[in-house]
Amino acid sequence: MDKIAILSDIHGNIPALEAVLEDIRRKDISRIFCLGDLIGKGPHADQAVDLIRKHCEEVVSGNWDDFITRETEIEDLKWHQNVLGKERLEYLAGLPFSLEFYMSGKYVRLFHASPRSLYERVQPWDEPEKRLSLFESSEKCRERIPADIVGYGDIHNAYLQHLYGKVLFNVGSVGNPLDLTQASYVVLEGSIDCRTTAPLEIRFVRVPYDIERSVSQAVESGMPALDAYIKELRTARYRGIKD
Repeated sequence: MDKIAILSDIHGNIPALEAVLEDIRRKDISRIFCLGDLIGKGPHADQAVDLIRKHCEEVVSGNWDDFITRETEIEDLKWHQNVLGKERLEYLAGLPFSLEFYMSGKYVRLFHASPRSLYERVQPWDEPEKRLSLFESSEKCRERIPADIVGYGDIHNAYLQHLYGKVLFNVGSVGNPLDLTQASYVVLEGSIDCRTTAPLEIRFVRVPYDIERSVSQAVESGMPALDAYIKELRTARYRGIKD
């Protein structure tokens, strides 16, 4: 049986990423896939990119990874661009859109937000038609066939649903979870590149990490939007939601 750790949405939070990588190491999982948003929100985009490049076998683009590579007049984005530097920005600009493979007889498609866009947000409570559309293909995907199993990131809210014989899951967020104040990732276990039906397992993992260390690093960095970021780390509530 093959084991793949799938993580997403690191957002420059190094204590959270280090805790997840250590948990994956303890579980003796050697294959790691990342579903994007390495950067943004948190202070250490440069370290996040370097660690993901070192440890992850496959990485796809997220919405932050996409728009951070464009010219901008927004000072907050310029701050993150300066942290990253030219070479890392070029790396982010070259990331693929999706990962696709057979596992235990099922066609698995992994992407950041939807099979159509890095910017289309789909929540677990959205209407069934919208969630079912995540199994469809598009010209951005590697293969123009529907998926049996779909995994994605983007919404920072881990969940699993069975829809008409198909499986939909969100891996949650490593560095900016908005459901629990613990880092999240998923373990996918089955027979990789196998088109014959075989056992397949999806496990969700929550990893406590030192949130106050992340807060201290953010304060020391002089990063923009500091207060909103700290609130999200400590409460797992999005900055747009008022107390």
